[in-house]
Amino acid sequence: MSGAYRIAGVGRLTPARTARFTFDGKIYTALEGDTVAAALLANGVHLIGRSFKYHRPRGFLSAGPEEPNALIDVSRDAGRRQPNVRATVQEVFDGAIIRSQNRFPTLSFDVGAINDLFSPFFAAGFYYKTFMWPKSFWHKIYEPVIRRAAGLGVVPDEADADHYATRYAHCDVLVAGGGAAGLTAALAAARTGANVILADEQPEAGGALHFDKGAIIDGMEGYDWAQATIAKLRAMPNVRILPRTTVFGYYNHNFLGLAERLSDHLVLPEKAQPRERLWQVRAKQVVLATGSIERHMVFANNDRPGIMLASAGRTYLNHYGVAVGHKVGVYTAHDSAYETAFDLKKAGVEIAAIVDCRDNPAESLLAEARSLGITVLTGHSVFNTSGRLRVSSITVGRNGGASKRKISVDALLVSAGWTPSVHLFSQSRGKLRFDAQNDRFLPDVHVQDCISVGTCNGTDDLEALIAEALTAGENAAKAAGAAEDADVYFTGSNSRNWTGGMIGAAEGAGEDSGVKAFIDFQHDVCAKDIRLAVREGMHSIEHIKRFTTNGMASDQGKLSNMHGLAIAAEALGRDLPKVGLTTFRAPYTPVTFGTLVNHSRGHLFDPTRKTPMHALEEAAGAVFEDVGNWKRAWFFPRAGENMHEAVNRECKTARDTVGVFDASTLGKIEVVGPDAAKFLNLMYTNAWDTLKPGKCRYGIMTREDGFVYDDGVVGRIAEDRFHVTTTTGGAPRVLHHMEDYLQTEFPHLNVWLTSTTEQWAVIAVQGPKAREVIEPFVEGIDISNEAFPHMSVAEGKFCGVPTRLFRVSFTGELGFEINVPADFGPAVWQAVRKRAEAVGGCLYGTETMHVLRAEKGYIIVGQDTDGTVTPDDAGLSWAVSKKKTDFVGIRGLKRPDLVRSGRKQLVGLMSKEPTIVPEEGGQIVADPNQPKPMTMLGHVTSAYWSENLGRSIAFGLVVDGHKRVGETLYIPLVDRTIAVEVTDMVFFDKEGGRIHG
Repeated sequence: MSGAYRIAGVGRLTPARTARFTFDGKIYTALEGDTVAAALLANGVHLIGRSFKYHRPRGFLSAGPEEPNALIDVSRDAGRRQPNVRATVQEVFDGAIIRSQNRFPTLSFDVGAINDLFSPFFAAGFYYKTFMWPKSFWHKIYEPVIRRAAGLGVVPDEADADHYATRYAHCDVLVAGGGAAGLTAALAAARTGANVILADEQPEAGGALHFDKGAIIDGMEGYDWAQATIAKLRAMPNVRILPRTTVFGYYNHNFLGLAERLSDHLVLPEKAQPRERLWQVRAKQVVLATGSIERHMVFANNDRPGIMLASAGRTYLNHYGVAVGHKVGVYTAHDSAYETAFDLKKAGVEIAAIVDCRDNPAESLLAEARSLGITVLTGHSVFNTSGRLRVSSITVGRNGGASKRKISVDALLVSAGWTPSVHLFSQSRGKLRFDAQNDRFLPDVHVQDCISVGTCNGTDDLEALIAEALTAGENAAKAAGAAEDADVYFTGSNSRNWTGGMIGAAEGAGEDSGVKAFIDFQHDVCAKDIRLAVREGMHSIEHIKRFTTNGMASDQGKLSNMHGLAIAAEALGRDLPKVGLTTFRAPYTPVTFGTLVNHSRGHLFDPTRKTPMHALEEAAGAVFEDVGNWKRAWFFPRAGENMHEAVNRECKTARDTVGVFDASTLGKIEVVGPDAAKFLNLMYTNAWDTLKPGKCRYGIMTREDGFVYDDGVVGRIAEDRFHVTTTTGGAPRVLHHMEDYLQTEFPHLNVWLTSTTEQWAVIAVQGPKAREVIEPFVEGIDISNEAFPHMSVAEGKFCGVPTRLFRVSFTGELGFEINVPADFGPAVWQAVRKRAEAVGGCLYGTETMHVLRAEKGYIIVGQDTDGTVTPDDAGLSWAVSKKKTDFVGIRGLKRPDLVRSGRKQLVGLMSKEPTIVPEEGGQIVADPNQPKPMTMLGHVTSAYWSENLGRSIAFGLVVDGHKRVGETLYIPLVDRTIAVEVTDMVFFDKEGGRIHG
């Protein structure tokens, strides 16, 4: 097959293997292995999209992941549509449906292009000024219009039909990049016996060797050597090769994120095959061989379709066999562009001229150009271009000269030199240095166990690059623990060394405000925008970036950052290093939501946790509520009962006889070690070294700021072992809180923390007959009142299985909490339930638990506290040790604002009309007749009907609440005002006798 721009006998693809696809409804034929960009160029298509702000026609600029223009919509069938895919990366597959984006009604005729005519009104930062007045217009006019205009692709309406996978891996050496440097380092590391992972974003290894035919390694053409080397690595059992895989993030402790594309290139992926896989890798050593990115030239109208990077033109020719034009111009400040011109000329493509803005390029290049009949214009610049939907001519003139002439072209290849790809190194928190001789930033100070090799490290000569990579690979393996020598050596050579390069605007892209010399193609940022930002007072590069949006497009400034820095430095009159660098953030290239979310969607989006007794509670008719991720039995209605009737019955039964409650969701943490008591002393406000084994204590945990963070009962099982309970919703954060302090503030303590929340099933038996219910099942523990008083804990057996039995109560009644291994929970639950019902008891749920605890004045952290409540505010100052000299929050509690009068404090509230239950969240005022806005004193935190008291009860946070006991306050609602009396928080059994049995 031969397309209009496909050159027979050139490239590495097989003409016999074809694929058909559509672009904007028109059918095209490609070769298997083509990217969408290569296939469209082979068919003479250069127009691929429209820019974001001005809707200017845009074509392919690159051949790789740095592409800012060629974003397309790719689909294969319903439910499999992906917007904003880079056409330079997406491989063609048979039946692919490709659409252009950000245009209406068609790509060639886009009404949005009118923005280009009004571009003087859309200067950088115009939105910060334009949409400030009048304020009333923002929500009615500005915001809706801006939201409709925002974005490039259209989000799919259909649910994603694909699925995704995730893998965790450890390795000795991770090599990021499969070019000459990466392959060499990987082979050297692997030969030592180290466990190696090699990841590269391209389908085939080789990196720049895809286009650089002048590179010779070990006597072979570079690309052929790369395929032979990758075959060797695949055959080694200690090496994992990950093609089509981008290392997108470098995080702490050599933890890296990798996105592997598994089926985007396949015609009919198997149903079981994931579309993409997220790799989360912990590596002992990392070798960064991420290469360099070619820079474009900044000159007037440098964005027309048909203008692209010289390396891209060379890639399309040498790898895909596609000429980017029939009459090609080259504009450069770097030697490497000459190689592109030479390769094109040898393939039969006419080279209109090489325009070199340098006065004295290498004589060897000029001599070869002459021998090939190529005109070279040294000391010249391209001042402008012409063409509507594709470049048709360039305007060329001598630097500093007045005369200009036009040269007809149908493509223009540009090169301003190469920028080392230091993104991953910077993400690792490594520090860069500026190489003034070559105008580039290079890795300097390494913070993590990594090393940069090859052109990303500034090593351009191929022989030096190979030597550097061999050493780095072997050293990395040995640093990871390998003992053997690599015992590998080979040499390489370029056809010549590349020199030159420039950053910033070329001649003809100066101060003229009418010149559009583009830096950031996707966001339409021009050189004049950078200069405007400086004139507007933006002197920080981060401010300039945000004012202009330079480098904030999906390519994250891979092409634009260095030019923007140079122009800003020039405008500020500073050396470039003093202007600084913007931050390189993950991901390196966009990663799909599917890859990141993975299995966490649908029913798995927020995983449901169920207690061991869930099925039995369901069979018993429980109605469930969501508490965090847990499904908890809310109440157990009987025939004909509504929720209030069921809860009232459960409350009365638990107080009169006995109630059985599933408390398995309580957070449980095992704190073990010789310094366990010291550690808890530091984490809680209470003292724990005085607690004897076999006893329990209620504990309050505060943050550094002194505010209540969590609470719970802690039992001392032995001198060096504590069983810590937390609130249901607080278990993960409390464990994290403890781990954080143990590792960062108290690493000298010998303590180990283990989450045991799901190890133990917990059955709470509460009420006057609680002891009678459990006594027949208890073995090895004397549970008499004298031997086992309130706040005791003991280990023994229950129903013949191991147990930790707690004598604790969250209802104020005689109570026990039975902890048994989770697998035995259902059987124990059945036995306890049967006996409880035999003595007139019942099962009860969380709503009843809430009412019973409120009757006794027990708080729930997160409901009765709001993150600004101290122990004293909550009436728990008795739980703060007066003798301890240190604990987390001790200094926070001494802050003047936390001990002043006028703080909101937790109090009881009783409606003047007993049958009226205040609304939770209702605001509390002193005078309901005061003018609006009223002065709010606080709010209702909990409110219930108490069947045991025959009236409503509530808690509230009220300013100086402890001093207001006896006062009448008011809760104004939409239709009425509720009068309440401020009381203490204990409404039932104020003497507390019932809890002691």
